[in-house]
Amino acid sequence: MVSMLVSELSTAKLHSCLLGAIGPRPIAFASTMDAQGRPNLSPFSFFNVFSANPPVLIFSPARRVRDNTTKHTLENVLETKEVVVNVVNYNMVQQMSLSSTEYQEGENEFVKAGLTMLKSDIVKPFRVAEAPVQFECKVTKVEALGKDGGAGNLIFSEVLKIHVDQEVLDENGGIDQYKIDQVARMGGNWYTRANVGMFEVPKPISSLGIGVDRIPERIRLSSILTGNDLGMLGNIEKLPTPEEIHAFVDQDLEVKAILRSGNQEKIEQKAQAFLKKNEVFSAWKVLLANTLK
Repeated sequence: MVSMLVSELSTAKLHSCLLGAIGPRPIAFASTMDAQGRPNLSPFSFFNVFSANPPVLIFSPARRVRDNTTKHTLENVLETKEVVVNVVNYNMVQQMSLSSTEYQEGENEFVKAGLTMLKSDIVKPFRVAEAPVQFECKVTKVEALGKDGGAGNLIFSEVLKIHVDQEVLDENGGIDQYKIDQVARMGGNWYTRANVGMFEVPKPISSLGIGVDRIPERIRLSSILTGNDLGMLGNIEKLPTPEEIHAFVDQDLEVKAILRSGNQEKIEQKAQAFLKKNEVFSAWKVLLANTLK
């Protein structure tokens, strides 16, 4: 048994230990809007439901450990007192992860992650159309737990309206726990899929990923590539150069044959196979190779 006094640990070490030990944690995919009407979308795993009457969800955007700054979500709810909490399932986990990239203030994470903005009925923030359940909430209280880096800020969110995708309901109208296919956060890069088990999602790169909106339209509108595939493709800092693409194709006879066939469906399926092995750069090379002369 390794025993540690909290007072002797750095905040970063303590943060890692807490998140590694306490999980899996549900994810609040929080949609907010600033006072200027600009959307913001970000996931938080310090989250749960704490009351049914009244229905209250609480999530906590912590102050950044590295520089003690606050997140746009916290700033927005303090200004507007509204939030939509979206439930994350496996089909959107890569796009959810991409949205956690720290884009500049005012950048629309819906667009960067390739997710659909759906107008809410009561509150101003948009819902995530791809989310199986969406909670429109008014913020009744924000409680700061400290002033230093790593300190949480409890956002008390009273649910005003619930939207549930019919596809996740059972024959009795309840939410089928297999169909909803939820994911939860663990330590490091690890997540767990409720109806399967653990899997890994690499954290968004520290520098900005290009975003789904920068993916060429013919790829973005593919009938083969999924939202998760697009999320992975969008989480890359820069595209491969023509020289890198040519060298890759010359060394892979299978890829060369697929490209020679001109079959776009097979090209995208091959790229998807690379994505399943987490070889994102290779997937990009396959997708871009047929655009080179």
